[in-house]
Amino acid sequence: MVRKKETLVTAFALFSLFFGAGNLILPPQLGFKAGELWWLVALGFAISAVLIPIFGILGHAKLQGTMFDFASKVSPLFSLIYCFTIYGVAISLPSPRTASVTHEIGIAPLLHNSTLSTSIVYFVLVFIFVLNRTKILDIVGKYLTPGIILILLAIMGIALFSFPIDFGTNSFINPMTAGILEGYQTFDAIGAIVVGGVIITSINLKNKEASYEQKKALLGRAGWLAGFGLVMIYSGLIFTGALLQGEFDLAISRTSLIIGISKITLGSTANLFLGILVSLACFTTAVGIVAGTADFVKSRFPKSNKAYLVTAVVSCFLGVLMGQFNADYIIAIALPILMFIYPITIVLILLNVIPEKFGSSRVFRTVVLTTILFSIPDFLGSIGLSSSIEAITRWIPFSNLSMGWVLPALVVFIVANIGKGDIPTASGL
Repeated sequence: MVRKKETLVTAFALFSLFFGAGNLILPPQLGFKAGELWWLVALGFAISAVLIPIFGILGHAKLQGTMFDFASKVSPLFSLIYCFTIYGVAISLPSPRTASVTHEIGIAPLLHNSTLSTSIVYFVLVFIFVLNRTKILDIVGKYLTPGIILILLAIMGIALFSFPIDFGTNSFINPMTAGILEGYQTFDAIGAIVVGGVIITSINLKNKEASYEQKKALLGRAGWLAGFGLVMIYSGLIFTGALLQGEFDLAISRTSLIIGISKITLGSTANLFLGILVSLACFTTAVGIVAGTADFVKSRFPKSNKAYLVTAVVSCFLGVLMGQFNADYIIAIALPILMFIYPITIVLILLNVIPEKFGSSRVFRTVVLTTILFSIPDFLGSIGLSSSIEAITRWIPFSNLSMGWVLPALVVFIVANIGKGDIPTASGL
């Protein structure tokens, strides 16, 4: 029997592990630029930054293994390459970005110290938490997440009751698509298959007698509860950004905007409260990423007693090196990588969530291969080569929205299932 308290603590832990640097600085600017159409970017953002990640958690609840299991139906070799790529990206970009955002928003305004000193202290603390991984669920779920939520509610509530409900104009060509693509930058689809494994391992260490069905029920309920919380917070931040559009210059950066919003809403205490909020939100995500990476490497080298420790050290060292770059720079260099990896990750998550009869090895292989092929034009476009492939992309539906992989992957999924008789044809209805 899954206890309500355990479900709530796990949901809080999931929320906190998801809610990191990008989740705080991306939504306000989306609303700021969308103005009166804030609800459309909120919908798009919720699809890629909430729904897909929660499906990833449900996939973990179903598999109850490691990230290797997510792609193993394609082939063991592909899964191994995919996993090492994902973990390599995770410890090189989103994890260091949490330190960068913490420094820019939470530390520098108060202490005026260097990025190097912030990164060193930050990842030393991450390392300590990762080594005490049996306590991750309790510490994150019971203490850190409630603090994050309370500060966010204060910022959004004060903005709602202090300013007239009057929105500016939208500056996006396609607001919903802008929300979906900005959701990529949260890394949460990738985060779901990384931190989902952390949650599974933590549950196994804490409650070794829990059955498969009990763990599945716990993760499922906690996942949807965390997803609901994320939707509410994201919508509130997007709404707040839209509400305060007239207060700032349109060219304002993501970090400057959230700092400005906090000063308007929290007044003279803004730097302190925002510093606490950013530090908590970013720190929990970094802990999840490093612990997840160390867990995976340990699973690949089960006979090594040092695999977990060495991976944690290397991950934190990379965090210190990359964490010295500013957040906007890390976001910029991450975009091309995300345009290629994110579609593959989304497809793998969805294929693992659907019923087994629709997700055979053949379906996995054909759909993933199709996604890879049709993600290449989007990747090339993100590095400035769109003109050289225009003759190809104009024939691909949604390619102008950087989602040329969606329809081909869907068509191949249907055809592959019809071919083995799992989806009824018109004559069979």
